[in-house]
Amino acid sequence: MQKPITFDTFIRWAMVALAIVTVFFIVKTLSGVLLPFFIAWLFAYLLYPIVKFVQYKMHVPTRALSIIVTIFFVVLVLTGVFLFIIPPLIEQIDKFIDIATHYLQKTAHTNNLSAMAQEWILTHKHDIEHFLKSPDFTETLRSAMPEVFSVIGQTASVLISIAASIITLLYMFFILLDYEKFTTKWIKIFPQKARPFWSGLAADVERELNNYIRGQGLVSLVMGILFAIGFTIIGFPMAIGMGILIGLLNLVPYLHTFALVPAVFLALLKAADTGQNFWIILLSALAVFAIVQILCDMVVTPKIMGKAMGLNPAILLLALSVWGTLLGFIGLIVALPLTTLIIAYWKRYVTKEGAEH
Repeated sequence: MQKPITFDTFIRWAMVALAIVTVFFIVKTLSGVLLPFFIAWLFAYLLYPIVKFVQYKMHVPTRALSIIVTIFFVVLVLTGVFLFIIPPLIEQIDKFIDIATHYLQKTAHTNNLSAMAQEWILTHKHDIEHFLKSPDFTETLRSAMPEVFSVIGQTASVLISIAASIITLLYMFFILLDYEKFTTKWIKIFPQKARPFWSGLAADVERELNNYIRGQGLVSLVMGILFAIGFTIIGFPMAIGMGILIGLLNLVPYLHTFALVPAVFLALLKAADTGQNFWIILLSALAVFAIVQILCDMVVTPKIMGKAMGLNPAILLLALSVWGTLLGFIGLIVALPLTTLIIAYWKRYVTKEGAEH
């Protein structure tokens, strides 16, 4: 070390460590209260570029009106996307239901289920009456009552969720209203000597976050479209739905591989409906997975992300697991900025890579 550790330095670092631990326990304890705020901040971060465009490029007079116009525009776009996607998706779901129904009728003779049920009830009529009068039935009824109250509790939780959504929307509105103040005045909580350190670190984090979130979102959009096209070409069931699912899953890199599970199920149902060979259908779907993955890894991801991607997918998955375990759902929201903060600190002040820029 270049200079000895004094008692004053030791106390300062101990205070910093104590502050970090205190913040961690406060966030963990108040996670239920803080969750709407963190979600609102995430939405505000994503919507702020649109709000700024609406206010300054479209010359909307006030920030509040710009926020309302932005929210209306986003809702309108999402509604248009759903109206474009839902009709073919419903058609494919109907086809899926027809395939499943046909398969069940073929294997279990479901047309005779009603007659079989009536025959079984008549045959076991005395046993059923005996069971209804037995203590076992009373005990079963008693044990079922807590489940009824559980349903009531779930209904209450739904109402609470609606209230939390309204609170989140209000949080988002007020954060966007003074977004510049929130993002520039926070530095004043630190002493003046420490402000250049935190300012430079925040700039690194913001740059990496912007590059990663926008890049990964565009990659996921392209991947979802390619999968939808590929599945449509091979006549795979619910092609558009699978494309949407894979695109959403890929917001976390390589998580879309879990879509192989419903792909196997859909291949089985198509084989039962059409009489085609199951393995041929499954291998066709796997070929689509392989081709799209190769295209994305070799062309799409390098072109969109380039060298801007600061987080390796393995590091991101590890960060999500660690922060999610420590802080629950809030940890999943703050995992990316906190991990980026740690990496930015390491590059700028430990490995000195920041000096090269």
